[in-house]
Amino acid sequence: MKIGLVIYGNLDILSGGYLYDKKLVAYLRQHGHEVTMFAQPVAGYMGRLSHNLAWRWADQIVAYQPDVLLQDELNHPSLFLLNWYLKKRLSAPIISIVHHLYTTELKSGWRKFIPQWVERQYLQTVDGFIFNSHATQQTVEQLISQSVRAVVALPGKDNHQVEIDTAFIQRRCRQTRPLQILFVGNVIPRKGVDILVNGLALLPQAQWDLAVIGDTQANSAYVQHLKSQIQALNVTESIQFLGKISSAELRQMIVMSDVLAVPSHYEGFGIVYVEALGAGLPVIAGKNGGGSEIIQHGENGYLVSPTIEEINGHVARLINQPSELKRMSLNAHTSYARFPTWGESMAEIEAFLVAQML
Repeated sequence: MKIGLVIYGNLDILSGGYLYDKKLVAYLRQHGHEVTMFAQPVAGYMGRLSHNLAWRWADQIVAYQPDVLLQDELNHPSLFLLNWYLKKRLSAPIISIVHHLYTTELKSGWRKFIPQWVERQYLQTVDGFIFNSHATQQTVEQLISQSVRAVVALPGKDNHQVEIDTAFIQRRCRQTRPLQILFVGNVIPRKGVDILVNGLALLPQAQWDLAVIGDTQANSAYVQHLKSQIQALNVTESIQFLGKISSAELRQMIVMSDVLAVPSHYEGFGIVYVEALGAGLPVIAGKNGGGSEIIQHGENGYLVSPTIEEINGHVARLINQPSELKRMSLNAHTSYARFPTWGESMAEIEAFLVAQML
């Protein structure tokens, strides 16, 4: 197959969505398919809307004549009108890769109305969908009020795979030390780091440590607010911002930690949730979105709204009841086995794409 892929910038951007796209491109190329990128410039929302006038850019795709045109749904503001131009000039199906809808990040009200309208218009221009979770598919179908042709291919579990056994997990749970809490993700409001910090600050500082790993430049104003909040709460000695780190360093941090806490307001799937389970870490996850497809509340982690009170209560329980931490850690490790590898998930997408050409 000749496959085109529309993205912003390049696939080296650090995010779960772009990791998914990168894994898909690598898999397709390894299995004999030709994949060509068609990048649109990174811009603010109004700049992205203006991309709909970029006919010459779209003509590059027309000249390529792909068998299938993939689009990262992140590009929806740049394509909601341009897709009609492409559809008139291409015989190829247009397939959207949806990690999560942009409008799930926005609060209700008039500020959400126009972006939601734009996103809905885009979703109605495509011929099929690749979803990272059943929750993401449900969100799309609710927005456009119809069922869609789609494949649900969960992200793979083996990007930061660690080799540990139950004996190691039991030894880790017996250590006498503050509870080692790990956050992994871009440090942005949707991820709920501010709520996590407020919940932890209600606990004795000697009982916990928090390591924050991820891009602190994605929303520098939010990060500055967080650091001011941490100073005001007088918990600076218990919280480290480690920024971006290598894969090897991340694996080591996961192995050394006791709990993963990423209490997102919304998460299309949550790749890091699965990776943490593989190391036997109970996960404190946001309950909205794909987190509920990974975490069984009270078994291998906790699903939260999130609120300060929920965070505080669940962490306090793990601190004060070592047997509970051990039970949930072992459950986490066991539940990891049921998730697919990247190769298995990408094979499902390949089969779906081939079927769209028939």
